[in-house]
Amino acid sequence: MLEADSASLSARADTILGIHRPQHGAHLRFIRIETWLRYALPALLATFLICLATTAFLHLRTQRDDAIRNAAADVEVFTRLAAAALADSDLSPSTGAKLTRRLADLLPLPLLSSGRRVLVVSADDAILAAHPAVSAPSATLTGYVGELQVLTTLGEHAGVMTLTLAGGETVIAAVRRLAGGGQVAVLQPIEEITSAWALRMRNQAILLGAASLVIIGIGFAYALQTRRAHAVDRVCEQIKQRLDTALGRGRCGLWDWDIPRGRIYWSDSMYALLGYQREREFLSFGDVNALVHPDDGDLYSLARHLAASQSTVDHEFRVRGASGAWVWLRTRAEIVPDPADGGRHLVGIAVDVTEQRNIAESSATADIRLRDAVEAISEAFVLWDTSNRLVLCNSKFRDLHALGPDDTAPGRRYHEIMGRGALPPVRRELRDIEASGATARTFEAELTDGRWLQVSERRTKDGGYVSVGTDITNLKRHQEQLVTSERELIETVKDLKRSRRTLELQTQQLADLAERYLDQKAQAETANQAKSEFLANMSHELRTPLNAIIGFAELMETEVCGPLGSPRYSEYCRDIRSSGDYLLSVIDDILNMSRIEAQSVRLAKREIAVQPAVDNALKLVAETARAKALTVTVDLAPGLQVLADERAFHQILANLLQNAVKFTPGEGRIIVRARPAGEYVHLYIEDSGIGIPKAALRRLGQPFQQVENNLTRSYKGSGLGLAIARSMAELHGGGLRIRSEEGFGTIVLVRLPVPTAERLRDVAFEATQETVASLRDAAGASPRACDRLSPTA
Repeated sequence: MLEADSASLSARADTILGIHRPQHGAHLRFIRIETWLRYALPALLATFLICLATTAFLHLRTQRDDAIRNAAADVEVFTRLAAAALADSDLSPSTGAKLTRRLADLLPLPLLSSGRRVLVVSADDAILAAHPAVSAPSATLTGYVGELQVLTTLGEHAGVMTLTLAGGETVIAAVRRLAGGGQVAVLQPIEEITSAWALRMRNQAILLGAASLVIIGIGFAYALQTRRAHAVDRVCEQIKQRLDTALGRGRCGLWDWDIPRGRIYWSDSMYALLGYQREREFLSFGDVNALVHPDDGDLYSLARHLAASQSTVDHEFRVRGASGAWVWLRTRAEIVPDPADGGRHLVGIAVDVTEQRNIAESSATADIRLRDAVEAISEAFVLWDTSNRLVLCNSKFRDLHALGPDDTAPGRRYHEIMGRGALPPVRRELRDIEASGATARTFEAELTDGRWLQVSERRTKDGGYVSVGTDITNLKRHQEQLVTSERELIETVKDLKRSRRTLELQTQQLADLAERYLDQKAQAETANQAKSEFLANMSHELRTPLNAIIGFAELMETEVCGPLGSPRYSEYCRDIRSSGDYLLSVIDDILNMSRIEAQSVRLAKREIAVQPAVDNALKLVAETARAKALTVTVDLAPGLQVLADERAFHQILANLLQNAVKFTPGEGRIIVRARPAGEYVHLYIEDSGIGIPKAALRRLGQPFQQVENNLTRSYKGSGLGLAIARSMAELHGGGLRIRSEEGFGTIVLVRLPVPTAERLRDVAFEATQETVASLRDAAGASPRACDRLSPTA
């Protein structure tokens, strides 16, 4: 099946629930352009109205301009003619009446255009005569026309002009000189010229308005019609969608078989039911018939049956879905006549009954399995319904009561079946072997052949009951064996009691031994503490004279108080100072180790940059490394920081670098690396020294342990450097590891934590607690008073 094409709402499909729409070419073309016309036609009508109004306006404006232009030409000609007619007239002030009569004789009023006036002006700008007479004549032409008009300034050189008179009237005016020095002026009002044009404009405006109303009405009617058609399409589509939704929710599909044309319509829910997508509105008879399972018949036989009987259809068959699986459909339909073409349609619904089929098959399979399971159990099983009719029993029940398969047909009553069988002979019966209620009972029976049966009867929820008979012969024999074993067990318990008394005596002896062990352990710990305190005190006592020895040896070496007399004395003083420095470093190591063992080291942790710390530690061994021509390489990842005590971190680096320089022969190499590793930083100090034997790696890092023994030592040292470094790293929550190969070098890994937010909070909390504790000790305050200083109070 192909996917359905998306289209506008009014033309989305050629059918609505199988009802065919027109298919001729004009209708199809109209459907394709309908959406475009819905918006384009109003726009075209509006554009037509605008163009029509613009054309009418331009035409009327052209007519007005032509009328004014013709009037201007007429005024100019008329002015020339009037000037020629009055060329020989006397223009003295006393001839005004005579000039007026002459103008009336030359220019009768019927021959003058409507509103046109002729003025005769003397040489001093006085109006001598006017025809026709003006209502309020001015004394001068300048006063009548206006002082600022170009016409009065330039005269006939101004030509024909449009101007506004002093009274506010707009006229077309022209002036011509006369022979006597005067002028003749002709004035034609614009309003008189455009009166006919205004009448035509009103008539055209009325005609344009009527046409506009008709066009707007047509456009409005078209918009209403299209909206109504669109609304009808939406209603049809909503009805179709709701019906499809209802059918889809009910796992149903609507189908319409047009029998004369051989085409079948499927609703969207039908496609969704089978997993297909719509390619076209109608399916051919062959397409649908190819989807039907061959074992369930075909549509050809169904069509012949319908043609013969005119009956309804109620049929179940399988149809192949889009995934290839078969879907069981139950089809119900009937013949419906088509009034449009007189044909017949088979209209109905198809319901997905695959789940019901599967449930029925599962129930049948479960029933078979239940019967097989009941038959396979070793107990005699029988099930009766509420009317004491047999529902199910197995062969063990039939063998127990000597019944045949025909005697135990389902549905027979209890007394009929028991009347045909024989009860097994019972030697004795034990009832109520367990707590039983009104709906259940259990009893045991010993048969004459020596077998034991345990019969359990239980009521079912529907009122019937089930009875199970179990052969417990072996169980009874086991019970007898258990009784014998119980007697033997009692004798064994007596023997165990005697052994218990012996064990109690041995336990008392072990307790005495443990107490003596604890006493000896306490004595050993006290001796170890005394040793640490002794070392600490001795180291402290030795530092004072050593400082004096080193100081005086340095003074004597530098000869501050004068020469010693012999050059050997300076060499002796140098040896004394170097030996004192070495002894002081040994004492410092012993003192530090004793503090670590006494757990009296307090770390002031903070964020420390790795790069500066490594640089400071390298300065301590730089001179020795240069003396041995060692190559020192530093490879640190940028921006590394550790959370550590500054002095302790410096001591770790110094001890490890001093060991690397000490045990690396001349022209060797030392590499210091640092890399981040999760929430820790790994520091690697690698050298190409003498290496460490594998047997000695296990004891390195312990106090006073060295690779060489006292008889073969060739390097100085107390053997505490690695032990102090390891202990300091572990106090920080890290560690120290050594990897070495004799003759190739050693790699020492120091693992220290990075300053995360959680660790910084813990450090701040510990510092606060120590501050509170010190304040308590210093002030001697009560715990309640000092609790106010604690951040957790």
